Amino acid sequence: MNLLDIYSHDFPLFIEELIDTPEFKRLDKIGMNCGCEYTSFPMFTNGKEYTRYKHSIGVALIVWHFTKDVKQSIAGLLHDISSPVFAHVIDFLNNDYENQESTEEKTEEIIENSEEIQKILTKYNLSTKDVCNYHLYPIADNDSPLLSADRLEYTLGNGFYYSFKSLEEIKNMYDDLCVGENRFRVDEISFTSLHKALEFTKLSLSNSKVYLSHEDRFSMQYLADLLKLSIDKKIITLEDLYTTEDLVISKLKNDKELKVKFDKFTKFSQVITKKEKPEDGYWINIPAKRRYINPQLISKKRVADLCEDMSKDIDDFLKYDFDVWVSGR
Repeated sequence: MNLLDIYSHDFPLFIEELIDTPEFKRLDKIGMNCGCEYTSFPMFTNGKEYTRYKHSIGVALIVWHFTKDVKQSIAGLLHDISSPVFAHVIDFLNNDYENQESTEEKTEEIIENSEEIQKILTKYNLSTKDVCNYHLYPIADNDSPLLSADRLEYTLGNGFYYSFKSLEEIKNMYDDLCVGENRFRVDEISFTSLHKALEFTKLSLSNSKVYLSHEDRFSMQYLADLLKLSIDKKIITLEDLYTTEDLVISKLKNDKELKVKFDKFTKFSQVITKKEKPEDGYWINIPAKRRYINPQLISKKRVADLCEDMSKDIDDFLKYDFDVWVSGR
């Protein structure tokens, strides 16, 4: 059993066809942990392999499982097709570290310009506009903190990656899900039992604390600054960011200064924090996107409304203090 087996009992032909295109296969060389997996921080080095390729297939299978709709499933499958190398590191490069949306800018362009993807879409009587914006389909994506296929997959996927949950525990949570109408009169992936909803919400917060951790923010900003330097030095181009991580890393290592900095990046294993910025060294002081989920039960009530302790845990998470200077060693 693997995650994809949990998400859907069948693997539709249209997914098989699309994942064999060059544009989609590139995602197998783009990690889900935004370059942090190249460091030596224990939370990342102990993780399992998890790529945008696997995540995107997972999202498509979840959408298919709940909707049996080809158009929505393809939109879910292609939602990360424009992910650059190191994914959301590029948001840090663009000073978009709180919203983390700049990675989606090229989605329509890539789909429209792919001859192979266009042939497949035509086969299923679909256009680029039908599938280039998964935000149109609430099962695939919706506003935070609601539960969607995208948030569901990266929560379960990272839960497995970080070894927070076993496949059996993930399956038990997934099997508790159904589609129910929310108070906005829109369909939403919902839990049947409060027990499983609480277990999932706790998992979501565990993942979210990793996303906000000093190790994560420091790694992403360090790598963003390294990429900026490499672009300024004309070692890589903006177009290179839409190739693969292996290719970009090899180009960085061809420059003596960048190789030293990247090798240092891979050796970071501890973070240091200071309330005031030290005069020497590389230090960062930045916030990050607060990702969290407050899932619904089929009763239309949400976990935070039904559990006071969980409501407090979410409130505490949203008050996370970023006012600290962070460095690594």
